[in-house]
Amino acid sequence: MSFFKRLRDSVAQKTEAVTQKFMTGLSKTSNNLVGAINELFTGRSKIDEELYEELEEILITADVGVETTMELVERLRTEVKQQKIKEPQHLQPILSEIIAEMMDGAGEEGLRLKENELTVILFVGVNGVGKTTTIGKLAHRFKNEGKKVVLAAGDTFRAGAIDQLETWGQRVGVDVIKHQAGADPAAVIYDGIQAAKSRSADILLCDTAGRLQNKVNLMEELKKVFRVIRREVPDGPHEVLLVLDATTGQNALLQAKQFGEAVDVSGIVLTKLDGTAKGGIVIAISNELKIPVKLVGLGEKADDLQDFDKEQFLHALFKEMIDKNETD
Repeated sequence: MSFFKRLRDSVAQKTEAVTQKFMTGLSKTSNNLVGAINELFTGRSKIDEELYEELEEILITADVGVETTMELVERLRTEVKQQKIKEPQHLQPILSEIIAEMMDGAGEEGLRLKENELTVILFVGVNGVGKTTTIGKLAHRFKNEGKKVVLAAGDTFRAGAIDQLETWGQRVGVDVIKHQAGADPAAVIYDGIQAAKSRSADILLCDTAGRLQNKVNLMEELKKVFRVIRREVPDGPHEVLLVLDATTGQNALLQAKQFGEAVDVSGIVLTKLDGTAKGGIVIAISNELKIPVKLVGLGEKADDLQDFDKEQFLHALFKEMIDKNETD
């Protein structure tokens, strides 16, 4: 069974509404990346060095990243030699399968939630990537699942961040624990934990300031928050989610590497994936960082924050090729 047929059959067993969200959210990336690859492979009569160079350019332009692109093209060269492939159009399924292998682990591990005890999830990332909105959307999801949720406004450096989280709390109908702007973030998180325990909450979602990677004092502040959580909830935080803006491309990859050096990141949330034609960054993150992508933002609505599903991602990305393969 071909790679494309396996992918199509697998996605056919999944929720149609989710499939449609991935299809719509990744349409720009699919048109940009896969459209260009398809044009390259079908427009050439032979596999030569010029084809490989153009492929590299397409992948890098789509923010697949230099390191991942070089590895991908090298593996493609190897397959071409081993399988003695002569026709460029036969490269499509092979390239797609290599990309799938490079994304092993992405989306296969969902959020780690505790049963019958408090789950603490800490959100980190720079300003403007959508941390607070992600927290609000996740609170909305958990509330709809019947869980009791508390939010902790640990971003005390911006009064606007506290107000924004409070607005989300009111909209979703969950408690928000806050201090005044300028307060000690660790103290807010401490109060959040105590409030969550006293109210028998299932989940505590903790916001943090948009820490710039080069600000040592802010990273130290984050480590203090960690210590407070671990003192009050010994096996917490159960998730440390790094929120990245997909539209920033390679800058998101750089942020992920730098945050990964400072804190123990357990998963990636990639926001605004629907707003970019450079969703190839998902491939680079999966391959180079080995940190699972756990959630993706595929739109503005509260339910557009979706669990990342590698097969849905690949299906949406290669839809044109899958449809062509089906009619061939």
